[in-house]
Amino acid sequence: MNMFQRVLLVDSATGFYKTKKYSFDRYFGPVDLGIHLTEEYRSLNFGVGIFAGSIFPGSNRLVVTGFSPCWQGHYISSMGGAGLVFDNLGINMLSLVGKAPAPSVLCLNRNHGEEIEVEVVPVDIETIWKSGRTGVYSLTDWVFDKFGGRYETNPRILVTGPAAQETDMGGIMSVPIIKGKISYVDTWAGRGGFGSAMVQDHGIVAVIYGGTLVDEDFRDKRVADEWFQNKYNLRLIQKDMEVTSKYRYEEKLKTGGTFGVNYTGIGGRIMAFNYRTIFWSEQERQDLHKNLIINHYLKQFNEETIQQKQQANCGEPCVAVCKKMNGKYKKDYEPYQTMGPLCGIFDQRAAEKLNHHCDALGFDAISGGGVLAWLMDLLDTKQLTAEDLGVTRLPRWQVAEFDVINDSQHNAELGCELIDAILQRKGILDFREGVRKWSRIHSREKGTALHDRLVYTAFNRRGWMVPNQYWVSGVLAPMAIMGKYYMIYSYDFIPPRTLGRMCAERMKKELILDNLGICRFHRGWAEEMLPEVIGSLYDCKEQFLRAIDVLASRLNSRNSPIFWESERDIDYLHTFLKRKKEVDRDEDSRLDDWLEKFAQDKVEAAREFWYETLKGIDESLREFF
Repeated sequence: MNMFQRVLLVDSATGFYKTKKYSFDRYFGPVDLGIHLTEEYRSLNFGVGIFAGSIFPGSNRLVVTGFSPCWQGHYISSMGGAGLVFDNLGINMLSLVGKAPAPSVLCLNRNHGEEIEVEVVPVDIETIWKSGRTGVYSLTDWVFDKFGGRYETNPRILVTGPAAQETDMGGIMSVPIIKGKISYVDTWAGRGGFGSAMVQDHGIVAVIYGGTLVDEDFRDKRVADEWFQNKYNLRLIQKDMEVTSKYRYEEKLKTGGTFGVNYTGIGGRIMAFNYRTIFWSEQERQDLHKNLIINHYLKQFNEETIQQKQQANCGEPCVAVCKKMNGKYKKDYEPYQTMGPLCGIFDQRAAEKLNHHCDALGFDAISGGGVLAWLMDLLDTKQLTAEDLGVTRLPRWQVAEFDVINDSQHNAELGCELIDAILQRKGILDFREGVRKWSRIHSREKGTALHDRLVYTAFNRRGWMVPNQYWVSGVLAPMAIMGKYYMIYSYDFIPPRTLGRMCAERMKKELILDNLGICRFHRGWAEEMLPEVIGSLYDCKEQFLRAIDVLASRLNSRNSPIFWESERDIDYLHTFLKRKKEVDRDEDSRLDDWLEKFAQDKVEAAREFWYETLKGIDESLREFF
């Protein structure tokens, strides 16, 4: 095994390329090396970990690093399975610099030769996006039809949609191609808007890649089983089956996947109608959960997806089979939450309609769904009009007489109208510089703080991120990277200073996974086991872990968090704390102290909570020497 990483640097403007090598003395994976290249070249980087193609399950994520147009800082995103084909190119990373003069497809191919064939091909992207299945799906079809014949084995294609051209929240989508057929199993590097970076900064709308190189990946099952036997008294496959049960099937819950498991247990923590439910009584939330989720939304999912065993993986062999499907629709919790209950949608047909439209046009689904719910809220409260947003209807958010099928369908159609209006810049909509800047401009015009109803974390001057969909304090923590799981999303009350420290430690654990290109669904063994494996194979366990500490500190040194600008952010935290006391009966005296502070002045209490969390983060991520 080689003790260095190969990087293919491609200038999109000219098609010129070169290969550079980086040794393990400083950089161990796609994150620490990607951040270095971003700072040196302002590049967009696609990389795999050193275990790509190996025996370890979940080891084939494609990790994207760069400057996020949405977050306005360093960011890390990744997609499942796409690293398996990438590994056949014989490189560890693709680094895009320069900008193509016209929208283009980048073709990378390595058929038996030493050199990778590199070609940048201009395309009529507007026509392609509007044809066939539309958006990212039609672009996938077009690229495969045009270039697929060049590849001896099934290639992989990364694509963008119109959202990448018109907003800062465009994602990058890819599907496995199996036996020459394009599957329906979407995988996304969505968070951070790297699709927007790919199109707007580099002029690349799609990348197709594949090769025939077979390198020396770790494949020794007997050695791996011995490691796992010593650590867990289980073989590798047994331990992996154990830690991925949530994503496959939970026997006790009779469901599986993030959608099934989360919605089964969410109960009074349900968030709907742009988070308005945080102000409801526990009984009202429980009733909503029972009537609209358990008896309909979740029931449909279990009957159609779980009982019919419609499940797949992301393109690599994996026992988790976490991609829960219903025909061409993939069901994950967070997209089907933001473009589900958060938008007033509790029916699978309606949620499928909105999610598919959002995906086809290339949005990061979590950010897109959070923004749609916010705009619907502004329409419902009459802070904005249908004419302002270029739509023909208002949301149906009347809970008392809510018709789960018809009102869900109505709200989904409104969501689709809003997506089209965002892309076409109808009315006053123009999100090219992000929703925070847009809200500042139009709040002055309207005389009301529009962003007070948007739940988001703010970063730098105009960076923003819709949080992960859990009603907990950690999702709004002032970390250097948010929107991923670089924080604690425990439902426990955690004092803010401690919360900050725990978030910092969680970030380091997640960086171990990302820097090795490992899916976090396997974190139950990977984050503690793989540093040991690095020690056994490369004799550099301590150097690797030290590099993770330095990487975390390096990211934190660029941390530019902004205190919560939105009143609903503050209410989100306050109501979480109140629920801990009133419903969960938490007896911690420190919780009582915080509730007293919020009762006196919620803004000042929130500011103190925010700063205390930040102190805990900084104490844990000081510069390493």
